[in-house]
Amino acid sequence: MSKNNLPQSKSFPTVPLNFKWLLKMAWRDSRRNRSRLFLFISSIILGIAALVAIYSFGNNLNRDIDDQAKTLLGADLVIETNKTLQPGVEDWLKSLGDERSQERSFASMVLFTKNQGTRLVQVRAIEGRFPYYGEIETSPASAGKSFRDNKQALVDKTLMLQYNAAIGDSVKLGNVSFKIAGILNKAPGQTGFSAAVAPIVYIPLQYLEESGLSQKGSRITYNFFYKFNDPGQVDRFVKRMEPRLDKSELDYETVESRKENTGRSFKDLTQFLSLVGFIALLLGCIGVASSIHIYIREKISTIAILRCLGLSSKQAFIIYLIQIVGIGFIGSIAGAILGTVIQQVLPAVLKDFLPIEITAVISWPAIFQGIGLGIIISVLFALLPLVSVRNISPLNTLRISFEETHLFKDPLKWLVYFLIVLFVFSFSFLQLRDWQQTLFFTIGVLGSFLILAAMAGLLMWMARKFFPSSWNYLWRQGFANLFRPNNQTLILITSIGLGTAFICTLFFVQDILLNRVNLSASGNQPNMVLFDIQSNQKEKVANLTKSMGLPVMQQVPVVTMRLESINGKTAVQAKKDSSRSLNRAFEREYRVTYRDSLTESENITEGKWTGIATGNKPAEISIEEGYAKRIDVKLGDKLLFNVQGAPVQTVVGSFRKVDWNRIQTNFLVIFPKGVLEDAPQFHVLITKVPSAKGSAEFQQTIVKSFPNISIIDLGLVLSVLDEILNKISFVIRFMAGFSIITGLIVLVASVLISKYQRIQESVLLRTLGASRKQILVITALEYFFLGALAAASGIILALASSWALARFSFETSFEPQFLPVLLIFLFISSLTVIIGMFNSRSILNKPPLEILRNEA
Repeated sequence: MSKNNLPQSKSFPTVPLNFKWLLKMAWRDSRRNRSRLFLFISSIILGIAALVAIYSFGNNLNRDIDDQAKTLLGADLVIETNKTLQPGVEDWLKSLGDERSQERSFASMVLFTKNQGTRLVQVRAIEGRFPYYGEIETSPASAGKSFRDNKQALVDKTLMLQYNAAIGDSVKLGNVSFKIAGILNKAPGQTGFSAAVAPIVYIPLQYLEESGLSQKGSRITYNFFYKFNDPGQVDRFVKRMEPRLDKSELDYETVESRKENTGRSFKDLTQFLSLVGFIALLLGCIGVASSIHIYIREKISTIAILRCLGLSSKQAFIIYLIQIVGIGFIGSIAGAILGTVIQQVLPAVLKDFLPIEITAVISWPAIFQGIGLGIIISVLFALLPLVSVRNISPLNTLRISFEETHLFKDPLKWLVYFLIVLFVFSFSFLQLRDWQQTLFFTIGVLGSFLILAAMAGLLMWMARKFFPSSWNYLWRQGFANLFRPNNQTLILITSIGLGTAFICTLFFVQDILLNRVNLSASGNQPNMVLFDIQSNQKEKVANLTKSMGLPVMQQVPVVTMRLESINGKTAVQAKKDSSRSLNRAFEREYRVTYRDSLTESENITEGKWTGIATGNKPAEISIEEGYAKRIDVKLGDKLLFNVQGAPVQTVVGSFRKVDWNRIQTNFLVIFPKGVLEDAPQFHVLITKVPSAKGSAEFQQTIVKSFPNISIIDLGLVLSVLDEILNKISFVIRFMAGFSIITGLIVLVASVLISKYQRIQESVLLRTLGASRKQILVITALEYFFLGALAAASGIILALASSWALARFSFETSFEPQFLPVLLIFLFISSLTVIIGMFNSRSILNKPPLEILRNEA
């Protein structure tokens, strides 16, 4: 046969980067493996869905805050103070605006006359047409307006349910009984949390004096609401009036400032949720990296043949990169669609956090962000195994093994790792806008992954080093699969372990917080606090308490004051210096006490405490050490306080460490005796009530005899705290669920991938005579070991992090409940085995020759 008659082979294009041809090759090569490629990228779908849902929620939230800002505030301008108004100031405030209303807000006890139930509530005594925007939502609707003209009240719906009250019943506040005109469903700016902590009762302002609840020393907040015919003039008006407002120690809020403050508050929430969703995405990306790694190993022979036919390493790399980008794009679109559906649910999940109604509409910016993020992150994590394509030579058609290059031999891998870390850091910074927090978050995420990866490596090393040679053959086979080539130990321990760690940490932290309160209520610790006791009631209340067989465990005076200057520097000067620590010192109202000795919960850490004022020298006060650091105050600094009009010069004589865990009166600042005895003050009494029945009787007696006194029942505080923590934990579980489900998808994908890796081994065992039952046992044992090790790794990480939180953040002991943890461990282990067995059924139910034909 002549040379011209030889069969001609089709040569590859000589142009290095013919993208049209590369696209065609990527499409052709993916035909047989598209199901696996979609399986690989499915790991990131939930992460993208979580982020798109959260971004959509954030965008809708910002829009709704803009639209509903006026109903949040209820007026164009609100002026507020918690001090008794100076002469002439109230008349000036009543002259402002085109329409005005006023409100007195304070804590007080309410008595339900039908069943004698008592509860601490937030009383709002209102006068005028407020709110001017939106409405006080009541049942019936007319009650929100009709109660103002009569001796009637609106009572929060939670209280109505708790005390089985009905419209028409009576409640007693102080000396006055009010008929319940309606059920309060929602007040302007109210959230589900605020309703649980401090239920609201509205009454007309005209009956406040008659009730006897407004006395000298009472802690009342004065609110003045204004409506302007031209709302656009509010900012100019406030700027003009600001010097007088500052001089009169009046705070103010406009629609714009409320909008800004509310947006800032919920921006923190959406940032937190975004980071949780981002962690779910990172979990999925581990699955992508592992899956692509195995996919490329399966393609070694194909790539080697293409290299023999003239394909360059760069062209091979681009062919598979195109596949990853294409599947990443499809997976991101799927995630964006799912996220758009999920965001319809988020407003219902987060309703207790929100003071406004959220509308769930499609947010195209969030969708485009999610798709772009999905493509970027899938490519980044796929590059780790993909760069190895460059090292596959034509000799691999003859050589079965493929040696993957190490980091030091392939600096391009260092670049990929650097880009991944840079991406994590950049994304975190865009959410947090704080370098330090971003650095800590990035280190925390990387640290968690590295710890779990190290644990996986250690477990594989130990399994190989201490291999149980004496075990039954089936057990040895299942155990050996933990460290054999193409094992799934690293991917499962990292992904499932981190998801398990999230859930377990949530359980542990909730238990820490509840146990902290339970410890305070146990033993001889007090569980009832009475405050707002007037000086002329002090002895009477103490005697009444003792007459009911209850101990007076603590009785202390409380004086309210404001800080005027620190070393001569006033609040105005601090604002000019932009000193955040000093500004913080001037922003609050101080409630202090005076005494000659320290309590059991205090000890001096620096300086000296005398307890008795000497001569005409400035009083030597003691400040809690943590607060002193926050406001940057040192020993010897001079602080000038305004004690309700009277200046009192002091000097910092000592710092104290305070055990805030104790249920008792703890103070940031304490004065020595001989300074504040004649100042306007109220008193606090602390006692312990042995039973719920005794608590109810004691509260009823106090409210009837001294209606101005408010009572905090620790049992009620505990139940409210439990309710709040349950709501918070539900939200966190909802978001952590994305991480858990993503981890489970990675588990399913990994197990499916491992099925392909174990086919030849299973066929070989079948050919050598292994029964279906024996292979089933080997498979079950392998996946049991994997699931158990993954769950155990996550639990160990959760125990360590929760102990650190308890020790350093909450400063309490850590005693975890192991039953929920055991259930999680068994669930994860069992689920891994079930998925592994389910995916192995196709191998076990067919003859070896048929399986080999299908895989050939």
